[in-house]
Amino acid sequence: METITKRKLLEDVFKTGGLPTYTFVKPVEYASLLIALRTPGRGVVVEGPSGIGKTTAVTQILNELGISDSVMSLSARKRDDVAQIKAILSGADLGTVIIDDFHKLDDATTQEIADFMKVIADEERQDAKIVILGINRAGESLVRFAHDLNNRIEVVKFEANPPEKIEELLRLGEDALNITINVKSDVIEASNGGFYIAQVLAHEVCINAEIFEEQADRTEVNTSFELIRGKVFERLARTFRQRAERFARGTRFRREGRAPYLHLLHWLGISDDWSLSIDKAIREHPQHRGSIGQIADKGYLNDLISGDEEIAAVLHYDERARLLTVEDPQFIYFARNIFWAKFASEIGFLGINFPSRYDIALSFAGTDRAVAEGLNQSLQEMEFEVFYDRNEQHRILAEDVEDYLRPIYQSDAQYVVVLLGPDFPKRIWTKFESEQFRERFGTGAVIPIWFKNAPPGMFDESTRVGGLEYDPESDLNDQISHFADTLRKKIGESRE
Repeated sequence: METITKRKLLEDVFKTGGLPTYTFVKPVEYASLLIALRTPGRGVVVEGPSGIGKTTAVTQILNELGISDSVMSLSARKRDDVAQIKAILSGADLGTVIIDDFHKLDDATTQEIADFMKVIADEERQDAKIVILGINRAGESLVRFAHDLNNRIEVVKFEANPPEKIEELLRLGEDALNITINVKSDVIEASNGGFYIAQVLAHEVCINAEIFEEQADRTEVNTSFELIRGKVFERLARTFRQRAERFARGTRFRREGRAPYLHLLHWLGISDDWSLSIDKAIREHPQHRGSIGQIADKGYLNDLISGDEEIAAVLHYDERARLLTVEDPQFIYFARNIFWAKFASEIGFLGINFPSRYDIALSFAGTDRAVAEGLNQSLQEMEFEVFYDRNEQHRILAEDVEDYLRPIYQSDAQYVVVLLGPDFPKRIWTKFESEQFRERFGTGAVIPIWFKNAPPGMFDESTRVGGLEYDPESDLNDQISHFADTLRKKIGESRE
């Protein structure tokens, strides 16, 4: 009787969920991970972006070692599993335990795990092994809770897979389905080193070409990659668009501001390792130092992510390390393919290209610092970049102060706001600053704030332009609020 061979199905070859059946590829870190997993007692931390192949590699190795059936796998995302994690740490016969999504655990549990891993390493126990799976810097996070743990664990860092590994995955899939994909190089490039995204794109290529199962004869797949890219993006947009918008708008939407959350999302999307150091981003984009620094320093970024379950499902923020990381590989693909100028406009921002490093530079005498301080705080809350001397003190140290200040008042600030109090003409530094911005009066870049207690005629030159008036006898906070709101509108109009 003739035997009928069952044809392989598309969903089993290019899999968009679960472990690969026909397309498993050993990542570069496979050998190091194998040795670490088979070494008794020694804890293992496997860290790296989501969708890069960590869980698949660990599962494959445990199968090779013949111990997968005796391994307990737990996830920090599941409430019952978290309770079980806490319970097993006090147990006598532990065995091998895998803790996935380690970064989701609270500090107390993380501390217990760190202490336990140190003990079993020192005792060289044959009956206990902890394997942690986490995002970037999971090992560093663990060591923070036990500084002497560093030499007692193996940290295996998974990074973006090289193009030849993605090509191997696609070739295995082609052979399984008996097809040849014409846009293979495009899929490799768009995958950005992620096995999962490569599976998703290849799966869509086959659907578009109506390849649903293994072909009887070798079949050439001819399709447009731009069509595939668009279809995948549209499908992901239905899942991720709204939460991307909520994140980009932040905790308090400021349409005229510097859009700090939107820029973080953009920089994260184009990052090589799917994570973004806030401090590094500030160094690389100094024109956003104030707005980005504020949402990180004041806890707004952490509050936004922790307070929105849907955002927290795709983004993780380590407030200690000031590290923003993508949790879902599909989300990073979505973010990479956003048309940012259009996206910013659609969600309400007036613009994301800024003509100057600072929106506003404040010039004032020290006796009027209370007004300057209040105005600085209000403008920063509106997510504007403000030059205010106390924000820059550590950067001015050991610098030639005149060389540092000169370009700021000449051109680096879109507007110079001058607090014209009674002492303004009497101070050395205000005299120097005014010499730098004096020529900008005719360009609409200098906005005076006249103090009512300044002698008449003192600032006649400034009356040629529109300005604001400050009354020391009236409520300070009300006037600062009015000044800040007026400046907000002014900047908003210039952005439009």
